[in-house]
Amino acid sequence: MTASTSARRPAHGAIGAGFAKQLFGKPAERKLKATLDEGLERVEGVLREQVRYADQVAETTTTYLMSAGGKRLRPMLVLLAAQLGDEPVSQQLDEAAAAVEITHLASLYHDDVMDEATLRRGVTAAHLRWSNSTAILAGDLLFARASQIFSHLGAEAIRLQATVFERLVLGQMHETIGPAEGADRIEHYLRVLADKTGSLIGAASEYGVLLSGAPLEFRSAMRDYGEAVGVAFQIVDDVIDLSPAAETTGKRAGTDLRAGVETLPVLLLERRAAAGDAAAADLLERIRTRVFGSEPGSADQSLARPGAVTTDAAEVDAIIAELRDHDVTRETVESAHEYVRRATDALEVLPSGVVKEALREFAQRLVDREF
Repeated sequence: MTASTSARRPAHGAIGAGFAKQLFGKPAERKLKATLDEGLERVEGVLREQVRYADQVAETTTTYLMSAGGKRLRPMLVLLAAQLGDEPVSQQLDEAAAAVEITHLASLYHDDVMDEATLRRGVTAAHLRWSNSTAILAGDLLFARASQIFSHLGAEAIRLQATVFERLVLGQMHETIGPAEGADRIEHYLRVLADKTGSLIGAASEYGVLLSGAPLEFRSAMRDYGEAVGVAFQIVDDVIDLSPAAETTGKRAGTDLRAGVETLPVLLLERRAAAGDAAAADLLERIRTRVFGSEPGSADQSLARPGAVTTDAAEVDAIIAELRDHDVTRETVESAHEYVRRATDALEVLPSGVVKEALREFAQRLVDREF
């Protein structure tokens, strides 16, 4: 899965030139943007304060990925959703935003171990920097710290965190085990995306409502919005994985495919092949026998088909380019846009205004990232 097996874009500082800072350029949104920028600076301070341990090993390992950067999308959504309430700025909101980001960081340590990732946020994955056990324990420490923060935010905040944690684990379990025999592989894949990514982004949106005094009827709308946004974000990553623009994406074209990951374009190709599309079947076979496992140290060699895996880099590059130009990649982009439509439809219950428009723009920007 792209969130956990591929290198992200190189870090540009914790929030400095991050994705969230580039949002909301319309004149009516400038005041909101300034408010959110200030909030993200406060949250960064809470993160530095909370991810701190007396033990030097714990301190070094748990701050490793936090210091590598990140877009801070989840804290951004906590603060943005909070603008719907009567108390849009508070210490509780800053702490919730930080705890959501800490939960995300914890999941990255665990994901990279299970997926045998080599890079994360432009740096060597933690399990390669130290060991699998150390990376797992660092993730555990971060999960524990997030739970400590949520424990001060009320019983409902704790229940929401527990629900999300369960879904994160179930998502990873289902990804690891794979779909049941006869199950729709695309539906299974999208469910994994919803659990592993959508659930936490949905919770971030929900925390903003819960802790700001916003009308409670907004909670389910924001949860549905955030979850759909999360799935759209991951689907777009499957397209970005095929991009030849390494200077933009921060990774080599087909990083996930070379590691044996069956992304949505491949699954859509598989569906066409099963329906009798001979050209799709031919391309699928070449991906599985020539591309999967073509990168040394591939994440999941079990997906690579037995037989000759090519070492011809030019051939691999050509197959990846062929997939990029295939209709299934355009279909993947349309799928991402469909999830954005679901997200924006969920906002109908919200009052018209700058916050609602900003949430729409946030969703649209996620799928308009460069391929």
